[in-house]
Amino acid sequence: MQFRRLGNSGLKVSALGLGTNAFGKRADRDTSEQIIRYAIDQGINFIDTANIYAQTESERIIGSALEGRRHDVVLATKAGLVRGAGPNESGASRYHLQKELEDSLRRLKTDYVDLYQIHTFDPDTPLEETLRALDDMVRSGKVRYIGASNYAAWELMKALGISDRLGLNRFVSTQTSYSLADRTPEQELAPLCLDQGVGIIPYFPLAGGILTGKYASEGEAPEGSRAVTDPNFRKFLSEERIALGREAVKLAEEAGCTPGALALSWLMRQPAVSTVIVGATRVEQVKENLRSLSIQLDPERLQTLEEISRPFRYGEPFAVYRLPR
Repeated sequence: MQFRRLGNSGLKVSALGLGTNAFGKRADRDTSEQIIRYAIDQGINFIDTANIYAQTESERIIGSALEGRRHDVVLATKAGLVRGAGPNESGASRYHLQKELEDSLRRLKTDYVDLYQIHTFDPDTPLEETLRALDDMVRSGKVRYIGASNYAAWELMKALGISDRLGLNRFVSTQTSYSLADRTPEQELAPLCLDQGVGIIPYFPLAGGILTGKYASEGEAPEGSRAVTDPNFRKFLSEERIALGREAVKLAEEAGCTPGALALSWLMRQPAVSTVIVGATRVEQVKENLRSLSIQLDPERLQTLEEISRPFRYGEPFAVYRLPR
């Protein structure tokens, strides 16, 4: 396994991480626990979840699976997106974050999380309030590092500036949609992260499976795919992205690997990327994703990937999650 620093921190994370959005939803408890154990045995030490995944079931499953193995992993969770209908059941206020952290710790069966992330920017809460609350969590020992998610570049820079001015712990990472099918972070976010020492943690690294070549056209979806189990996902299936998936399949055949592994290998090589979190609903998918670590991409193939994905550097992001207004 390859390990990298998370941003400018001293924390080492595996180049390939495990995303757990499907646990308790598209993968049942037994399968999810098998995936976690296999991933750890293969050297994956970064496990990412959130308080809203599968209506908290993802955290519960991880908590059970990590009993006796908590010290083997860098455990990350998030809070800030909507948890309920109440006025304080979302956002990044001190009130909401402290409650959600305590609840996450109980579900995860641990007394600390290694990386606590704000799931999205909260325009209704002063950043100073959020950052002071996070700083208090670090000082209490319940959180070791803090990160952002779904922050625009200006929002992240404003937060870093406040932390520096007040002498508070600063964000060491940020999560964003990033893949061959979404290179929009390269315009502003990636340069900012390189300058400020913030590690990028891409989500949707395979564009929800589009980059594996499984979708032949906008109206077709293989049985058991995300577009079938989660009908909302169909909005991502544009002809342009599906065509990119077909191109990835051709290049992967030439390289002697799968298109998914090829796409992950490309993403791991991008500046500022610390770890790439990939979800799985079967152990076999983790096995396949691990192959990305050994792929050698020559300059010619890298240039081809650059060319076919260049249109996705501009326009709208593949996905971004914000609080409802």
